Amino acid sequence: MPLDIRTIPCLSDNYAYLAHDPASGATALIDIPEAAPILAVLEDTGWTLTDVLITHHHYDHIDGLAEVLAQHPARVTGAEADAQRLPALDVKVSEGDEVRIGSEVGTVIDVSGHTIGHIAFHFPASRAVFTADSLMALGCGRVFEGTKPQMHESLQKLAALPGDTVVCSGHEYTAANAKFALTIDPENPALISRVREVTEKRASGTPTVPSLLSEELATNPFLRAHDPAIQAHLGMTGANATDVFTEIRNRKDNF
Repeated sequence: MPLDIRTIPCLSDNYAYLAHDPASGATALIDIPEAAPILAVLEDTGWTLTDVLITHHHYDHIDGLAEVLAQHPARVTGAEADAQRLPALDVKVSEGDEVRIGSEVGTVIDVSGHTIGHIAFHFPASRAVFTADSLMALGCGRVFEGTKPQMHESLQKLAALPGDTVVCSGHEYTAANAKFALTIDPENPALISRVREVTEKRASGTPTVPSLLSEELATNPFLRAHDPAIQAHLGMTGANATDVFTEIRNRKDNF
């Protein structure tokens, strides 16, 4: 039985996630921007929090932890490479390590770039990946600590997952990402259609996250640096995909 995943809006544009294993009753919280909305969902569902999975050290992904743990003691897991900047960890993990939510086994993916030590959590049986500020809907996180080639490599790891994987990312940035994507890939019919859908959803206050990886592969310019149409539009036909990604990220930084 797949994980029951709840998307929880937090702060002005963050998302946290609760992932519940019906078979065992175990429940994991992925990132903790603020406590109140998370505590409300735990109260409504009656789920017992067993685990907290932290993707990276930025305050808007950890700030609510102490308050949540005060009411729901749980095992806290985060990146060994970033342990010195994270809250106290019960379990320290690196790429390839297993994490469990009850009976469901997930894998840690190093997606450094936005920060060094940023990790994602992939649960293949439930076709879900929690990517926080690495791969986002129609975008990717700004490269604060790593390098753009490093970020490109991280995104390629995520792009290699099955297309029916649900991408649970960390922010509601999709509308702004959509406007930028059209400047990079303006003739892409799949992107044009998706931008229209995003505009309608945001006008009605509907979240655009999570998204399907297949949809990201078809429309997200940060996953499409190899595409001949994008390369031609940028005047980089035949260029190395990492160089094209770097140009796209540079343009987004100045958009």
